[in-house]
Amino acid sequence: MNERVLRVLEYHKVRDHVVRLASSSLGKARAQELVPSSDLAEVEAWQRSTAEGVTVYRLRGLIPLGGIHDNRSAIRRAALGGILAAAEMLDMADTIMAGRRLKKFLQDTNDEESIPELMKLAESVPELKQLEDEIRAVVDDNGAVRDTASAELRRIRVEMRTQQARVKEKLESIIRQPTYQKMLQDPIITQRNDRYCVPVKVEYRGSFDGIVHDQSASGSTLFIEPAAVVRLANALRELEIKEEREIQKILQQLSAQVGQHANELQDGQEALAELDFIFAKTAYARKLRAVRPLFNDQGIVNVKRARHPLIDPNVVVPSDLRLGEDFILLVITGPNTGGKTVTLKTLGLLTLMGMSGLHIPADEESMLSTFDEVYADIGDEQSIEQSLSTFSSHMTNIVTILEQVDFRSLVLFDELGAGTDPTEGAALAMSILDFLKERGVRTVATTHYSELKAYAYNEPDAINASVEFDVQSLRPTYRLLIGVPGRSNAFAISERLGLRRAIIDHAKSRLTTEEVAVDELIRKLEQNQHVAAQEREKAETLRRELEMLMDEFEQEKQQYYSQKDRMMERAEEEARKAVRKAEQEAAEIVEELRRIAAQERGQIKEHRLIELRKELESKTPKLKREAKQPKAKPADRPLQAGDHVAIVHLGQKGHILEIKGNQVMVQIGMIKTKLKKEQLELLPPEQEPTRTIASRKKIETKQVSLELDLRGANVEEGILAIDKRIDDSLLAGLSTIHVIHGKGTGALRAGVQEYLRTHRQVKSYRYGVEGEGGNGVTVVTLR
Repeated sequence: MNERVLRVLEYHKVRDHVVRLASSSLGKARAQELVPSSDLAEVEAWQRSTAEGVTVYRLRGLIPLGGIHDNRSAIRRAALGGILAAAEMLDMADTIMAGRRLKKFLQDTNDEESIPELMKLAESVPELKQLEDEIRAVVDDNGAVRDTASAELRRIRVEMRTQQARVKEKLESIIRQPTYQKMLQDPIITQRNDRYCVPVKVEYRGSFDGIVHDQSASGSTLFIEPAAVVRLANALRELEIKEEREIQKILQQLSAQVGQHANELQDGQEALAELDFIFAKTAYARKLRAVRPLFNDQGIVNVKRARHPLIDPNVVVPSDLRLGEDFILLVITGPNTGGKTVTLKTLGLLTLMGMSGLHIPADEESMLSTFDEVYADIGDEQSIEQSLSTFSSHMTNIVTILEQVDFRSLVLFDELGAGTDPTEGAALAMSILDFLKERGVRTVATTHYSELKAYAYNEPDAINASVEFDVQSLRPTYRLLIGVPGRSNAFAISERLGLRRAIIDHAKSRLTTEEVAVDELIRKLEQNQHVAAQEREKAETLRRELEMLMDEFEQEKQQYYSQKDRMMERAEEEARKAVRKAEQEAAEIVEELRRIAAQERGQIKEHRLIELRKELESKTPKLKREAKQPKAKPADRPLQAGDHVAIVHLGQKGHILEIKGNQVMVQIGMIKTKLKKEQLELLPPEQEPTRTIASRKKIETKQVSLELDLRGANVEEGILAIDKRIDDSLLAGLSTIHVIHGKGTGALRAGVQEYLRTHRQVKSYRYGVEGEGGNGVTVVTLR
């Protein structure tokens, strides 16, 4: 993209905003390189990554980007065998930790909602926990090498501290001696050139034995290392040299480990730079309340309620901008300071932002196109140094543009043909527009020339537009009206400013009939456009209110179902408690009956006891809950535009206007609203919807008894009955069946168990224990 158009459209100001929002020097450097791309696949990938960044902000809020440093130079030196400083090592460890933390953060976010573009970058961030631990074991949080980095370093530093104490002790004994106190400027110990000194008055230089290391600015004080401590200080210096050598040895070993992971660390640096840059773009999108634009490479632009990103959002007026579908040339007319240039710059700058992967300040479903080049001739480019007039300067730029454009270009002209004779300027402007139109170039031009209004009206690939002007307040509204040419409003403005009515009427009489008719036609078009805009705004307000009411209705409905469930659970729990109490009492009664039966030698049959117990169990209440959300009946084909549908959760009918993914635009009477596919049920074209929430039938689960009584049946009848009961029990989710066959001759029992032994759905079977019927009952466990 040419630098001139980036400068004219103030693209660098947008880029500077993104740079400031980056958290690290890596991200800032990456943002500083931001330029538009004409490759559709690349632009869409950039847009996806920015959209995923918005998703991360929405789901998780603050993103952990702290601790990232630019270590690229240090990594390259380590790879070549160089020794890194302790502070560089600390930056390396901090970056490894920050990368690992950010990677974990993105992985957790990806578990909630897929972010594939960001995860690709996160996979390139190395974890290298062991290397980080080794660095932190050597370097402390202040960037100094720890005493514990090696046993030798620890020993050296212990000796150094001992020797430093000896030196200071000797110096303190000197400054306390009365002989020396009168010679000292101050009784203190200081350091000069890494040697311990005392401040001696210059007049005592000959009396104080030692080495001079420095002198004060005034020359009245000499900083002298006493001769008595020179030997001790020399020994200390030798230990310091040993310390430096040991530190270099330790850092060399650690640098070698960094060099072994150089490729991973470099890849991680690039990934962290890109991630920081993406989240800077995301932060800018949030700041602008921007949206992700749809993209094409066909030169089609349709931006809804576009706002210039560099104008205060509290004063900027949104505009709808269209180009490239029904027309490729847009001619904007209107008074000065009416907003024509702002509209032109808004279109150009939003195009460049979108092609850079930035979201744009506009409404959802706005569309932009990629262009190989964007050209702009905007503002006064007069060059005093080149002695060019305004017209000459503009024409020089236009000549350059016309030599380079093709059908993959977007061209923006501000006041095309201005600065010269109006008649010649208008003719030249029309000729330039013809040249561009014939080559299929998408072009937007602003002008004062009324001749261009007629030109745009008569050309099939061109259309007029204007910026609205409020005659009552004598101020522009900055609202763009596509399809309506601008009026000069000179008479209306003059009258509002107090010009005599007679003068205005005389001026009107000088206009031709055609000019008066055209002006009146434009006035009516503006009026109709204004009314239509008001009606659209009312319809949009009603749509938003309906969506809010639908959301409130859904929330209240869910609250109702939740409350109903809680009430049913409480009722069911109370019922279970009552039944458990009754079962306990019944069990006591049964036990008493069994005891009596034993005494009376089996007068009461075991199977009768089982029947009584199962009858009690069947009395346990089973409460059914209604579905929380009614489901639409599956269609035998995909939904299409024009289909008649029932909105099952509202009990309403409508027809489909448009389908985008899972979102469906449905017309319900006078209202248009967006719904999800699963909320809609396909109807035949002639059928009115009759299904409502109240009329939907509930399918109840068939109750299956735990017992199968085969007494009186032969073996063949028993096997058929068992086979059916096993199927019913599996469907009902039961795992146990009690088959009552009695004792009798044993033929039915033997036949039943022989069949159960080979049945593939039977896990095991056994005779009933005491209380279950003994040998007269077979208990079957299903798989």
